[in-house]
Amino acid sequence: MNAQYHSQDTLITNRSAVFWTGGVSGGYQALLLDEDQGWLLVGGKDHIYLLRPDSLDRPSRAVYWPAAREHVEHCRLAGKSLETDCANFVRLLQPFNKTHVYACGTGAFHPQCTYLHLGHNAEGPLFMLSHATESGQGKCPFSPRETFTARLTDGELYAGTSVDFMGANAAIFRTTIQGSSQHYIRTEAYDQNWLNEPEFVGSFSIPDTHSPDDDKVYFFFKEKAVEAGQWDKRVYSRVARVCKNDVGGKRSLINRWTTFLKARLVCSVPGPSGVDTQFDELEDIFVLETKDPQNPTIYGVFSTSSSIFRGSAVCVYSMASIRAAFNGPFAHKEGPDYRWVEYKGRIPYPRPGTCPSETYDALHKSTKDFPDEVVSFMRQHQLMWEPVPPLGGRPILTRVNAPYMLKRVVVDRVDAEDGPYDVLHLGTDDGKVVKAVSVVKDNWATEEILLEELTVFQVRLRSQQLYVSSELGVAQLGLQRCELYGSDCAECCLARDPYCSWDGQTCSRFFPTSKRRARRQDVKHGDPWSQCPVTEDGKEDFRHLIRINPPLFQICSCRRFSAMDNQCGYLETERISSYIYTRRD
Repeated sequence: MNAQYHSQDTLITNRSAVFWTGGVSGGYQALLLDEDQGWLLVGGKDHIYLLRPDSLDRPSRAVYWPAAREHVEHCRLAGKSLETDCANFVRLLQPFNKTHVYACGTGAFHPQCTYLHLGHNAEGPLFMLSHATESGQGKCPFSPRETFTARLTDGELYAGTSVDFMGANAAIFRTTIQGSSQHYIRTEAYDQNWLNEPEFVGSFSIPDTHSPDDDKVYFFFKEKAVEAGQWDKRVYSRVARVCKNDVGGKRSLINRWTTFLKARLVCSVPGPSGVDTQFDELEDIFVLETKDPQNPTIYGVFSTSSSIFRGSAVCVYSMASIRAAFNGPFAHKEGPDYRWVEYKGRIPYPRPGTCPSETYDALHKSTKDFPDEVVSFMRQHQLMWEPVPPLGGRPILTRVNAPYMLKRVVVDRVDAEDGPYDVLHLGTDDGKVVKAVSVVKDNWATEEILLEELTVFQVRLRSQQLYVSSELGVAQLGLQRCELYGSDCAECCLARDPYCSWDGQTCSRFFPTSKRRARRQDVKHGDPWSQCPVTEDGKEDFRHLIRINPPLFQICSCRRFSAMDNQCGYLETERISSYIYTRRD
C-alpha cells in the first residue's frame, strides 16, 4: 500500500520497524515480498532496496539502477524536473522465477526493464542486475506519478499503462518477455469505446474453469463513461477481462485483443425514490483468495465524484456476479446520434469474449480461427449492458464527510470463535491505516466495526505483518495489537477484534486451536455478559453495566482503542446501535 505521509514522525508512530532514507520524490511505489528467500524488495528512485521483512530497521542492501545520461538530458530539455521526473523511478517488481525478479522503471521518461538476480555465493547473499536492459514501453509508465497496473504470469506481462511521453495513448498490453521475440497484443489505440482516458487500479489472473485454456486476466480501472452521454463527463469504475490465449485476429484486429470485454462496477447506497448515492471512482482493489481459486472475493475502495459531499465506501463483489455481467447482454450504439441500448440482435457463435478451448468448441483452437463475424462483432461491442452489483446491494463500509478519504485496502481473513471474519486495513489520503471489520447480523444487514485508526499494502500472512510505503519510507506493523484493548475480559470482548481474545489473564492473539474454555471472544455481538460472567475468584468482573436501548443516533463516535473507550473522535455522524458503559468502584 502506498499511503501519503507528511512527516517522518507520522511514519514512525505505531510501527514495529521502519526503513527510512530521508525520503525520495515519487516515493517507494513498488513492493515485492519474497518469502522463500526472506527479502522485501522496495523500488525507489534509481535504487532497488532489499530489506529483511522481519525487521526493516536492520541494515539493508541497495542495488543502484539509474537512468541513462542521455535520457536524463532529453527529459530535462523536454521541460521536466530533474528531481521529480528525470530519474529512474522503479514502478514494477514482479517475480519471474525462484532466482530472478523482473523490474521496470520510468528511466527518465524512457521506460526500461531488466532482471534482478537473487542468489547466494560463498560470501553470502548475491544481488546483481542483468546487463541487458530492454524497452519498458507498454510495461511501465513514462511518468513516476501516473497510475498503472501490471501482472507477470506464465512468462508474459499484462499491463494497463500509457505508451507515450504525454500519457495520452493508454492501453491494456500483453508482452512476451521470454525469448528474443517481443510479441504484443493491445487494445485499439485512440478509440474511446475501448478505453476512454482510463486510470488503471489493479490486474489479476483468475481461472475460469478447470481448463487452463479458459484462464483470463481481469483489469480494474476507472474511465470517462461513453454511455453517460457526450456532454456528461461522468466517471465510471470498470472491470475488464481478456483471455490469456488471445493471439489477436487473422484478418482484422491483428495484434489486438479479440476477447476484450468490460462492464461497469457499481458501488452505491440505495436511496429514497430509487435515487442511489453513487461512489463512482475506484481507488483500489484487493482480491482475497478462497479455497476455490476460481471464486476469490473482490474488495474495492471507491470515492465520490460529487461536488455536494465527499465520501468513501468499500464494496464487495463475487466472481459469480462478475461472470454474470460478462455472460449477459451487450451494450449497443447504432451511430453517433443514437443512445446506448441493450443489443437485441443475433449474437454470433462462438459467443464473443469466449476463449478458444475444448470447453466450448474444440474446432476453434486459436482466436485466429474465430469467424469474421465474431471478430467484427468484438470490434464494435466491448461494453456489457448489465453492471456488476456489490454483494448485499450496498457497501459494507462508508465514510462520508470525514477528514480523510479511503485510498487503499488490504484484507485478511481471520478465523474467530464465532466464525471467519474479513478484517480490512484501509489506507487514507492523510497517512493513516484504518482497521475495520464488517459483521453480518441475523437479518443479513451488515454492521461496520472500526477497530483501530493508526498513524503509520501488502500483507505477509505467515508472520502477520502489514507493510506500508510512502514518500518517506516503508513501515512494518503487526496485524494484531491486542495489548491495546485493556487489561480485563470486558474490555477485550467489547473490542470485537477477530485477532484477539481473553485467555483468562490478558487480551492476546486468538488461536483457533486453543482450548475452548480458555478463550473469550464475541465478534458478532460484543457481549461481555455471555463471555465474562465471573472472574477466577468468583467475583463479578464488572460492577456497573448500563445498556442503552433503543438505539441512539447522531452521537459522537467513541473511537480510540475499542468500542468502550470514553474518548470521542471526530466522526460525529456515526450511528451506534447499542452502547455499553462500564464503571469500576
